[in-house]
Amino acid sequence: MNPDVVARLAPALFVLLWSTGFIGAKFGLPYTEPATFLTLRFAVVAVLLALLVALRRASMPRRATDLAHLAVTGILVHGIYLGGVFGAIEVGVNAGVAALIVGIQPLLTAVIVGPLLGERVVARQWLGFAAGVVGVFLVVFGKFSLAGQQVSGLLLCVAALIAISIGTVYQKRFCANMDLLAGSLVQFVAAGAFVGLFALVLESGEIEWHPRFWFALAWLCVVLSIGAISLLMWLIRRGAASRVASLFYLVPPLVAVEAWLLFGETLDRPAMAGMALCVVGVWLVLQNDRARHA
Repeated sequence: MNPDVVARLAPALFVLLWSTGFIGAKFGLPYTEPATFLTLRFAVVAVLLALLVALRRASMPRRATDLAHLAVTGILVHGIYLGGVFGAIEVGVNAGVAALIVGIQPLLTAVIVGPLLGERVVARQWLGFAAGVVGVFLVVFGKFSLAGQQVSGLLLCVAALIAISIGTVYQKRFCANMDLLAGSLVQFVAAGAFVGLFALVLESGEIEWHPRFWFALAWLCVVLSIGAISLLMWLIRRGAASRVASLFYLVPPLVAVEAWLLFGETLDRPAMAGMALCVVGVWLVLQNDRARHA
């Protein structure tokens, strides 16, 4: 396939794949605890990646600094982000609240990206980020309620937000030239060790091996942890970190549609308006800035 066509289709494919992670979690979490689920998921992914690395004869990073950077990225993007979201839902945080908090990620990335990477975020892009925040709020507005939410769960959501924001920038800054398979292997091993400690100390480790759990585990391991994450790292390598982060604004609207199709959740007018606003926001962020390039 033409490389230009692949580059154009990759963002849409990433958003589609990434959005299914929330659906997969909804399928799998009833049968085990979050850290146990993530530890098993990361272990399976690490084995699959090790096989792919061996088949491709990809060179593993050898320098201690490279391994450390990859481990930090893995813990941030996989361990803390996913662990925070899963843990928050486990302790009772409304899914709409969690989605809204984590949905601020592109704006936070834009705030921290300037001093760290020297990327300039222009006024039009700030407008796009703001539109995305409002759009995400409208999408989850029907489920937005702080009543009965536990403070610990909200803090976990904030930790997930900060982790994915810093992790995106850190990946661009220190790991942009890594081999995708070999680097991802190191990242998932580090993330698995990180969440495994929490599973060992805080959880029972029990799993109900229901067919729905098997399906969720297989989907999250192959489609999400290998397919979507590889696409994300490839997109970060090719584009500005703030622009890649803006793609996450499209995830909550797509999740809302998938939940409507699979679980019968309703889509009201504010939610549909929010979806449109998210699309407009991403369009504003991703438009070429001729003056900046000049």
